[in-house]
Amino acid sequence: MPAYVVVGTQWGDEGKGKIVDLLTERVDVVARYGGGPNAGHTICVGDRRFALHHVPSGILRDGVVCVIGNGVVIEPASLLREIEELRRSGIRVEDNLRISDRAHLILPYHRGRDIAREEAARDGRIGTTRLGVGPTYEGKAARYGVRVADLADPQALLDRIRALAAAVAAGGDGLPEEFNPPAEKVTRDYLGHGKALRPFITDTATLLNRRLDDGAVILCEGAQGTMLDLDHGGYPYVTSSTSTAGGACTGLGISPVRVAGVIGVMKAYSTRVGEGPMPTEQDNAEGERIRQRGREFGSTTGRPRRCGWFDAVVARYAVMVNRIESVALTLFDVLDDFETIPICVAYECDGRRIDTLPGDAAVVRRCRPVYESLPGWRRDTSTATRETDLPGAARAYVRRIETLIGCEVGVISASPQRDRTIVRPEGRIAAWLPRRTTAG
Repeated sequence: MPAYVVVGTQWGDEGKGKIVDLLTERVDVVARYGGGPNAGHTICVGDRRFALHHVPSGILRDGVVCVIGNGVVIEPASLLREIEELRRSGIRVEDNLRISDRAHLILPYHRGRDIAREEAARDGRIGTTRLGVGPTYEGKAARYGVRVADLADPQALLDRIRALAAAVAAGGDGLPEEFNPPAEKVTRDYLGHGKALRPFITDTATLLNRRLDDGAVILCEGAQGTMLDLDHGGYPYVTSSTSTAGGACTGLGISPVRVAGVIGVMKAYSTRVGEGPMPTEQDNAEGERIRQRGREFGSTTGRPRRCGWFDAVVARYAVMVNRIESVALTLFDVLDDFETIPICVAYECDGRRIDTLPGDAAVVRRCRPVYESLPGWRRDTSTATRETDLPGAARAYVRRIETLIGCEVGVISASPQRDRTIVRPEGRIAAWLPRRTTAG
């Protein structure tokens, strides 16, 4: 049986957590393949709200195995707090969570370097979450990283932490004192974390491939979004990992031939956190209106997100790069209150119309959106569970997006609640992942 990838199509924060949670009742395994605690997936179940940073969004469903893959970077103390918070909420986190022994660990030195670099950059800041994610991936690529497997050997761990601390210090960023502790203290702390995490640690690549061989269906959960991908995003204003669909294979240890389809998640409008160009940004009353209606504040940092209209240029690019065949359109109800809703169909730059996304961030910064305005529907859509529940103008908005991005919309989410979601029965998502009557 196959694997399916769920990928963000914009700048992250598209609502992937809710979509993964929704689809988890149709699969056997949910596997997170990239990013770190800089990702925040928010899920609402009844009147309870869960913010997940390491743990895959499938953890809220009984009978589903959740995997943190080798492509994820882990801050162990943060992960242990997350596990304990889930337990206190009555969520079972025992036999159903597995952590790759090949995943890399975030150490205090990584976070110190992240903070020092952002502070020193001033006008050239990337706008990171300052959690040490980028420097951890740097260490991984430079081959001085510390992995989960290293937690089993005290002397080897101490040696690796000493080498890592020296390598980070050699970067010359001047670490804040609180993030530059003695290697011996970090080793003691991390050995304790390793002991607490030991029941969850395993060779997840072997686990996933055996489950696929046995007929399991796996949902591969991405973090961030296409426009933050290290290679294909708006460089240099990107994350440090592969957040596009291709990252699922390297981040989990499964072959591309195992992947049967890619599901894209995109908001019905646009948001981003951090620096970098965003052509449709509305730094005005309309943008603030979107922010308040969508509760657009980061679940990891609490930072207000930059808000704007739907950007079909970005969406088309994401569909192409990820080979997305079906889209989940989220936070649809945020647009319920607008009389007119613009969609960016192209850019204009230096007197020329551009229909594809430029690779140079400086060029994108000069681009101005070419808008097409659609009538709003001015009706509440948050209780819709069937497409026929939507007003005609809302259905027309969905159809226009499908035409502009060259891809079907298979799911429409107009509420954070999992039971208030439209899954179009004729769409690929419904065909790929039929609902199981025995779901937990």
